Amino acid sequence: MTSYSTSLQHFHVPQRLRSRCRRRPSREAVGELAANSTAQEAEAAGRLETRVEEREGGYWVLKEKFRAGINLQEKVKLEKDPMTLVYEDGIRKLAATPLEEMEASKSGKDDIDVRLKWLGLFHRRKHQYGRFMMRLKLPNGVTTSEQTRYLASVIQSYGEDGCADITTRQNWQIRGVQLTDVPSILDGLTAVGLTSLQSGMDNVRNPVGNPLAGIDPFEIVDTRPYASLLSSFVTANSKGNLSLTNLPRKWNVCVVGSHDLYEHPHINDLAYMPAEKYGRFGFNLLVGGFFSPKRCAEAVPLDAWIPADDVIPLCKAVLEAYRDLGSRGNRQKTRMMWLINELGIETFRTEVENRMPKGNLERASPGELVMKQWERRDYLGVHPQKQLGFSFVGLHVPVGRVQAVDMFELARIADAYGSGELRLTVEQNILIPNVENSRLSALLEEPLLKKRFSPGPSILMKGLVACTGSQFCGQAIIETKARALWVTEEVERRVAVAQPVRMHWTGCPNSCGQVQVADIGFMGCLTRNADGKVCEGVDVYLGGRIGSDSHLGELYKKGVPCDELVPVVVEILVEKFGAVRKVREEDHEALPCDAKYLYKK
Repeated sequence: MTSYSTSLQHFHVPQRLRSRCRRRPSREAVGELAANSTAQEAEAAGRLETRVEEREGGYWVLKEKFRAGINLQEKVKLEKDPMTLVYEDGIRKLAATPLEEMEASKSGKDDIDVRLKWLGLFHRRKHQYGRFMMRLKLPNGVTTSEQTRYLASVIQSYGEDGCADITTRQNWQIRGVQLTDVPSILDGLTAVGLTSLQSGMDNVRNPVGNPLAGIDPFEIVDTRPYASLLSSFVTANSKGNLSLTNLPRKWNVCVVGSHDLYEHPHINDLAYMPAEKYGRFGFNLLVGGFFSPKRCAEAVPLDAWIPADDVIPLCKAVLEAYRDLGSRGNRQKTRMMWLINELGIETFRTEVENRMPKGNLERASPGELVMKQWERRDYLGVHPQKQLGFSFVGLHVPVGRVQAVDMFELARIADAYGSGELRLTVEQNILIPNVENSRLSALLEEPLLKKRFSPGPSILMKGLVACTGSQFCGQAIIETKARALWVTEEVERRVAVAQPVRMHWTGCPNSCGQVQVADIGFMGCLTRNADGKVCEGVDVYLGGRIGSDSHLGELYKKGVPCDELVPVVVEILVEKFGAVRKVREEDHEALPCDAKYLYKK
């Protein structure tokens, strides 16, 4: 049999059909083919027409012809651009207006519940009416003792309503904020080199990098400069970048600098993967990773490589392609991967290439620098830095919740033992870098490390992550943080686990707790208990992976009542992770100390 290459064999025509194929097509058939081709080309050309345009003042607006079927949030943006709160001093006017007066009009309600998110302010209408969560920008998760003290002073002023959370994007969120205080808080943030601008809604979220950047003996590249450049570009140096504030949906970016892939590139809209080409350092690119209630997708290769100098031009090109072409209809279908799927990866790549400064985008490099066979390291505890005589100390922060007193102590410790710097991680923990080895013993004896933020937590606690949950978040279906601690402590009383198991909790299908990347994930839902009564429950996910063999977990069991979850987790750990059951004298049903502390101000 004649052999053919795969590509040619696909188009090979059997001998018995060749005579038919040689026949001249009829005039009618030619006309029909031409008409179909023309229609397809016209359709394709129309789909690639830019859907937004720049208006007076630099604001980008959806064109009139593309406004049919748009979602409610797009309508709010059309009625009044959210960035007017920044550029036209709208935030000071809002802060001086009584909440009741703003609630009297649709525009006022939209300001409170939607447009303020462009300033990083999220109204807690459902659970803390009149209070706001403020999300910051903290590129690469790097912060200072001065910044930490300032944030602590803000939440301390709100008493029991104030606290802070470390997010799954190496970031701070502070809670309890009152609108009347926002102008002065924003001024205070500026004074310490922080901003909350463009940290919510249809904007670029906090750029993630290697938490060990600059101190890791095995790092590939220091990601801090790139993450900082990205943040500065996206926000125009914290002044607001109007060309990027009207995206179809939120957008995540990370720069990978470690073999450990601490940055979780497979769940970002754009991930920079270190690679060399022609002896030059640069990045291959992954695009499209995301979570949503309707769909979760891993990032896919763009088949493109850029030199390190093109990090910003590439980011700009990808964002503009998404801004110009992305759908603005159903909010569940407006993340960038939906656009990539609609156009096809090659067409999307072409659109990005067309927006590059020189209209050129090189193909991916085979010289990837991330080692495939690499065992992910645990950064909690004491570890030597590349700087001789110095170490970093990783502290476990139970489910990422901190109080003002904790933040003041963290700032003091960073000054006393390190260089005044703190690092946040996507697992909601904290690193103290640049500690002289001679000071390690004293640091480890600090009460904060002994009682609250241990460098050596239990094997299940160290991998525990939880979103905000219904305590503060209006979208959450269940309470997460205290329950995650309680379930974990109860499970630890019942089984002995010999290997790390990462357990993530999220209060709703939005998956802010990233349950799909966990070994065991718990997604909040409503279900029925044994008595048939509606109660808080979880859908259980298994098999998520991070690192070089990363992939998303799959649904294992639906609708488990939270009160019945402990034995289910025990069974999973025994069957799937080799845990051994303990012999117990009695069950302990009291709320654990750490969980109680979540509500203690």
